[in-house]
Amino acid sequence: MSSTINLDDVCIFIPTLNESHTIGNLIDEFKSLGFSNILVVDGHSKDGTADIAMKKGVNVVMQTGKGKGQAVIQAFDSIDSPYIIMIDGDNTYLPDEVNRFIEAFEQGAGHIIGDRFANPGKGAFTKLNSLGNRILNKMFGFAYGIWLSDILSGYRGFTSETISMLTLNQTGFEIETEMTVECVRNEVEIKVVPITYLARAGAAATKLNPITDGFRIGRTIFNMAKINNPLFYFSVMGSVTILTGLIIGAYVVNEWLLGVTHVLLALFTTLIIMSGLQMFIFAMMGDLIVSLHKETMRSIRKK
Repeated sequence: MSSTINLDDVCIFIPTLNESHTIGNLIDEFKSLGFSNILVVDGHSKDGTADIAMKKGVNVVMQTGKGKGQAVIQAFDSIDSPYIIMIDGDNTYLPDEVNRFIEAFEQGAGHIIGDRFANPGKGAFTKLNSLGNRILNKMFGFAYGIWLSDILSGYRGFTSETISMLTLNQTGFEIETEMTVECVRNEVEIKVVPITYLARAGAAATKLNPITDGFRIGRTIFNMAKINNPLFYFSVMGSVTILTGLIIGAYVVNEWLLGVTHVLLALFTTLIIMSGLQMFIFAMMGDLIVSLHKETMRSIRKK
């Protein structure tokens, strides 16, 4: 691989949990590509994953908590390499496509996302997973105005400068969403590169529940918009509130036409609609504050 980046300056970070069937081969492939700086953060696997990684001669750290997000936060706190490439340990990603991330680093990208939808293998996505991913990608686009094709990819690259900007709190599978939101908030240059995504090996069980984890990810996208894009957040809240008020109001008016008066319910309906209108005022004020903050941060970075 011809590159202006020294591969010793690149840390390959692999979060693992019960990946004994794949971790050894994954490490061997990265070593064959010239990477010696490999960190495995293991979530107390029961199948000997950590032992296999240790025998391969890489740096293995036991996770202090639970969840993929906690493993990522722990790793980012300890890695001091200029470049970090994160990859899942389940062999669904191809190590030999790492050169695409190196090239993106050379082009100045601060955060790189591998797009799994560019070349998915047979059975890599179930219909439910594919639909859920696409819905969450669209939701992210509406919430933050940045249209990315795969915000949940586990194959990513970061510079140390980007890592220093991120404030991460999510401990589960919401971590990919949070990292992407943080990069957008800090105006990090994000580059999406096409990658291959393979189906999990037969012996490897998936740890992600498409329903519950999908709901948590969607909730994270929405909740983080409160401080990152208040115009979207409060507009949605205001629209829902006003719609609720209009539905109740329609009932009150219909009852009034039939000769039944609901005075208290009518007052309550008015309050609901007024609250919804106030939400739109909050949306505009919040958007102004965020815009001013961004301008201030740009000025600080230029100095």
